[in-house]
Amino acid sequence: MVNRMRATRSHRDNRRSHHGLTVVRLSKCGNCGALHQSHRLCLNCGSYNGRKIINLAELAAKRAKKIETAKAG
Repeated sequence: MVNRMRATRSHRDNRRSHHGLTVVRLSKCGNCGALHQSHRLCLNCGSYNGRKIINLAELAAKRAKKIETAKAG
């Protein structure tokens, strides 16, 4: 089967104009100076907007313990 009304180049390109990828914006963490995504938690120190949100060392210890128990059982 063949399309009766083929989309013009202009119509096709206007539709595809929204498909472009955007570059991720990086900000410098005010606490540790590492780069992280804007409006996101810093994965290096666990702070957001100048406040400590999560303790990454404690979280890493929990993950390690969970992995060890999964291997043992």
